[in-house]
Amino acid sequence: MPLEGAHEKDFGMKTPDGPVCVHDCEDGELKSGGVIFEGGVQFFLNSVANGNRALAERLTRKNMKSLPYWKKHPSPELDGPEASDREFADAMAKL
Repeated sequence: MPLEGAHEKDFGMKTPDGPVCVHDCEDGELKSGGVIFEGGVQFFLNSVANGNRALAERLTRKNMKSLPYWKKHPSPELDGPEASDREFADAMAKL
């Protein structure tokens, strides 16, 4: 997640590509893209997608692909449809 605003204290570790959220690392190591993707899906599924997994996946792709680390290190889970700017803005407004 972007480490700003309400999430600025969620820093977990520093990588050469920038900071990583505490939820995306464990024991000083970055979790796999698949594990991080599924964590994002579960977050959006439970917080704003009202059980709509397809929407939660699109939101997660949009979010992850906006972050510096995932721009440099694409993961297969990021292939697929992304949320529209409107869907993403609406989801963020609900958080």
